[in-house]
Amino acid sequence: MRDTSELEVLVITEAHRTQIEREAISAHPNECCGIIFGTRRDRQRLVSFLRPVENDFASGERFHRFSISPKNLIDAEKLATERNELVLGFYHSHPDHPANPSEFDRQHAWPFYSYVIVSVTKLSAGEMKCWQLNEQSQQFDVQELRII
Repeated sequence: MRDTSELEVLVITEAHRTQIEREAISAHPNECCGIIFGTRRDRQRLVSFLRPVENDFASGERFHRFSISPKNLIDAEKLATERNELVLGFYHSHPDHPANPSEFDRQHAWPFYSYVIVSVTKLSAGEMKCWQLNEQSQQFDVQELRII
């Protein structure tokens, strides 16, 4: 397993955190999801903006699964290129569950990307954590999430 101090820090603003929490509460009891855009500098991933997207998973399963459509992924990569930025990762909520990745999350994750998960109940957002898939072990490592 790699030393997690080797991972870049994901830096978001209070406004970004508030946006994710608002979307998570609004989507409850289903999972919200979105795309994280920004740049990389000095071992940091600096988030410039978040784009909420529709949870594309089957409607009866959205309470514990999320999916971002291929079209939304392609559009996101095009937009990032136009802005001279990167798609840094994705965020989603875990309704009535901890902010830890599920086995489904692990099986569908890609290395490089940051995965922000927020725990949410009907009335409020809880803990927010960030994860990155380790390409060698195929397990998630905790990635530092810095809120400025």
